[in-house]
Amino acid sequence: MKIVLIRHPEPDVKPGICYGRRLDLALTPAGLLVAKSLGAHPSLDGLKAIWSSPARRCRIAAEMMSDHLNLPLSIDPRLHEFDFGEWEGRKWDHIPRDNFDRWAAETMTFRPPGGETAADLVGRITEFVRECIAANEDCAIVSHGGPLKILSAQFRGQHADPLAPSHAFGVPVVIDPVVVKAPLSADPPA
Repeated sequence: MKIVLIRHPEPDVKPGICYGRRLDLALTPAGLLVAKSLGAHPSLDGLKAIWSSPARRCRIAAEMMSDHLNLPLSIDPRLHEFDFGEWEGRKWDHIPRDNFDRWAAETMTFRPPGGETAADLVGRITEFVRECIAANEDCAIVSHGGPLKILSAQFRGQHADPLAPSHAFGVPVVIDPVVVKAPLSADPPA
């Protein structure tokens, strides 16, 4: 089974702004050019399907890839970015420092006001990964920095670190998943 993970191309947002599930951003002109070129990337040869987050910044790239490769496209809300709640649209340095520090220290359980916990994100991605492995279909997945960290680790049979560095914008990463003998867990190792 071959999985190609792709973080959406560069979104049209000012530097330093917190954005996630709630801000449905377009792509920058440079991001749009990357989206147009993705379908010709050699890592996509032989795929059978494309999955995408419903967010515009992912959907645009996924639709272009689907058209170029003549592959079915499925939109799955579980691939949406982390929901930062009331933090979204604000500058990161305007988020109260104590809240930000608490989120960094208690990543799996802290919920930004009106948002979700990292455990919520891991739970929905775990469910998607289980179904994807069961389908055993070579595919591309177009999503966001947060979900891709989880997807990448879980397809390798590892526990994910939601604070790990994100994938680069618009760069396909090929994952040859391990055979998972036990169901993946949303819980970190003890």
